[in-house]
Amino acid sequence: MSSEICLHNATVLTGYSVMKNCAVLIKSYKIIDVFNEARFATKQFKDDVKFIDLKGAYIAPGYMDTHIHGIEGHGTDDQSTDSILKMSESLTKYGVTSFIPTLYSSPKEKMLKDIKAITAAIGKEKGAKILGLHLEGPFISPERLGVQTPDSLSPVDLNLMEELWKASKGKIINMTVAPELKGMRELSLYCIGKGIVLQAGHTNANYNQMVEGMQVRILHVTHLFNAMSRMHHRDPNAVGAVFIHPEISCEIIADGIHINPNLIKFLLRCKPIDKLVLVTDSLKPTKQKELPLMANGEEVYLDGCFYRKSDNVIAGSALTMSDGVKNLVSFGISLDQAIQMASTNPANIMRQEHLGLIAPGYDADLVVLDQDLNPLYTIVKGEFFKEGEKLCAL
Repeated sequence: MSSEICLHNATVLTGYSVMKNCAVLIKSYKIIDVFNEARFATKQFKDDVKFIDLKGAYIAPGYMDTHIHGIEGHGTDDQSTDSILKMSESLTKYGVTSFIPTLYSSPKEKMLKDIKAITAAIGKEKGAKILGLHLEGPFISPERLGVQTPDSLSPVDLNLMEELWKASKGKIINMTVAPELKGMRELSLYCIGKGIVLQAGHTNANYNQMVEGMQVRILHVTHLFNAMSRMHHRDPNAVGAVFIHPEISCEIIADGIHINPNLIKFLLRCKPIDKLVLVTDSLKPTKQKELPLMANGEEVYLDGCFYRKSDNVIAGSALTMSDGVKNLVSFGISLDQAIQMASTNPANIMRQEHLGLIAPGYDADLVVLDQDLNPLYTIVKGEFFKEGEKLCAL
């Protein structure tokens, strides 16, 4: 994109504020300026600027999904670079401009192959950008497996961690671990050196173990309330630590099933808004129409979220980021806070310094929403997508 594009007559949800009757000027994949309609009427534009009247629509920073296993029949467990690239294309339908493909724990050789398949997709995307990898294990608690399998776990092993890191070519962004495991301090120090964001999840940690984890920068939490030790009045455990310590940030699955909506509103009263991150934790069969529905090699069924068919254990969500934002608003959370949870906060926590805000100098990764919060356009690096299809011209 060489010429400038001006999106005007819109409400701009910048990530921290709401600006009505505003315009956004973009060029060469970057946001150049944000200004009100009064300035738009008097501003001197270059001759080749393309103007797009959004007729009162919202413009928000593009959604960033930092915990996603798959969508529309394509998943991170396929050991297929093509599957990851198809995820990239599909996600633009739901306002997602960047994502972190999330791997289940699996035996070493499979996990290495999964990592290599995802890494090979980075830089080849035709839709949402792949920021890196999220490893949901293998250093997690056998007591809080969820639907992860016992044979996929490993005690803390720095040699194995080094192999995983090398297989990713240094592209691991975040990693879910159980803080209580022996050797976790050494693993955490290794990850700090590599710039990996550590998340407490699939953990049976007591409160003191969570605090010990905080000392080595385990300061983010995977799918709060799910697959972790519950709060008790004699030991706050993992859940209680999140409420007690404002420094800890956490993932929220806003499908109305993984967390009761009233608890999300209560969480907002207890924690700073910038510590809450909307994720989908969506599985491969999300939005898939044909049967059977398979996730991580096992058949699942859909009843609001996905359940493992063999034992009815919750396997993951069928949420999209677009529906997650709509749900948060329906729960009584303001739209600007919902956008912050979907865009700004994950960008900050995952250290993506040029994403998550509508401000000069940031990447032009945007989503244009109608009044019902449905994506009209998803804009990735200045390229426009509508219903998953790239637009050559508007």
